Amino acid sequence: MNIRSLRDLPEIFKSIGLNKALLHPEVKKFIKKHLASDLTKLILKGSPFPELSIQEIAIQITGINKAKNKLPTWFENKNILYPPNLNLEQTSSEITANYKSGLISGDTLIDLTGGFGIDDYYFAKRFQKVIHCELNEALSKLAAHNFSELKASNIEAYAGDGIQFLKELDEKVDWIYLDPARRDDYGGKVFLLEQCTPNVPDNLKLLFQKSDNILIKSSPLLDLSAGIAGLRKVVEIHIVSVNNEVKELLWILNRNISKEIKIKTINITKKETQYFEGVLDDPAIEGSKYSQPLKFLYEPNPAIMKSKLFDDLSKKTNTSKMHSNSHLFTSEEFLTFPGRSFEIIDIFPYNKKALKKSLKLNKANISIRNFPKSVSELRKELKIQDGGNEYLFFTTDLNHNKIVLVCRKV
Repeated sequence: MNIRSLRDLPEIFKSIGLNKALLHPEVKKFIKKHLASDLTKLILKGSPFPELSIQEIAIQITGINKAKNKLPTWFENKNILYPPNLNLEQTSSEITANYKSGLISGDTLIDLTGGFGIDDYYFAKRFQKVIHCELNEALSKLAAHNFSELKASNIEAYAGDGIQFLKELDEKVDWIYLDPARRDDYGGKVFLLEQCTPNVPDNLKLLFQKSDNILIKSSPLLDLSAGIAGLRKVVEIHIVSVNNEVKELLWILNRNISKEIKIKTINITKKETQYFEGVLDDPAIEGSKYSQPLKFLYEPNPAIMKSKLFDDLSKKTNTSKMHSNSHLFTSEEFLTFPGRSFEIIDIFPYNKKALKKSLKLNKANISIRNFPKSVSELRKELKIQDGGNEYLFFTTDLNHNKIVLVCRKV
């Protein structure tokens, strides 16, 4: 390898996070060879390339490994460069970025917190122009490099404070997007809107001066009522779950607030995509039907659990709840339901001694809903290991009795 050839690269790319020496064939070959290596041991050996630190190489190895499942388009492009792990943590997956890009469209979108740029790549398919603002100059350059490699020519990268960029902007745009940083000054995770950077509630007036439409991505831990109170002009909330785990809360704000707030849930799995939507505090929903366990049992997916649209769910799926606090649903006939579906094989009252004799199971999947004991406590007292084809739901029925439902997946 001719090491001197690397020194001819432009100095602008020598900042941490965008050293284009990483793209040299020999460097890429070294990185590929060590994708499965122990990074701790590799770092101790140091870098074989004078133009690169071993830390820069390790960042790329970590990034490529994370991208394989989360960002397959980036993974397939061998000239993509990756930021440090902290920047990758908060970035959207391609699945969620693709979903949110389908919610909005127009001429111009400004992303005030551009980051690694996954969302903007997908927004660029729906807008004539996307402006990617990123306070971290090295990350901004890195994102711009990747946009070029991905042929996303309608994205402009601005290295600077997005809020300041907005203050100096003379014109209005169709949409503003924000994914506020969820880290405090000490690197700890935060999730309340006023704790994030930028503080969206404090900047709402400015945002609406520059656009009538705002899309915000927040922590999935944020309480819906707290988000509605802080953002004030919410018209839609999208709860996005991937493989039965809530990944993102998306808030659509509009200057002309409507009388109702729509809540839309999506659960994207390898086998199917489940949708359910309703209206917050819909007066047309009279309440859930209730019943003792029937032939089939249903457990809402995590996005619906987050939405708390349980009465709406009962009405629209024609199922009955088994208890006001259990959030388990039942029916006599098998029905399509946005969640897991089971056939109830047997029902037992909860009694430790009797259950050991009645269940006759060494292995089962255990879930609890509105039940006073934890899964680990139940496994210990009943001596049941995890796994198998049987599913045990420990819950409370309409008469406040503790029961165990023995089920099999439909």
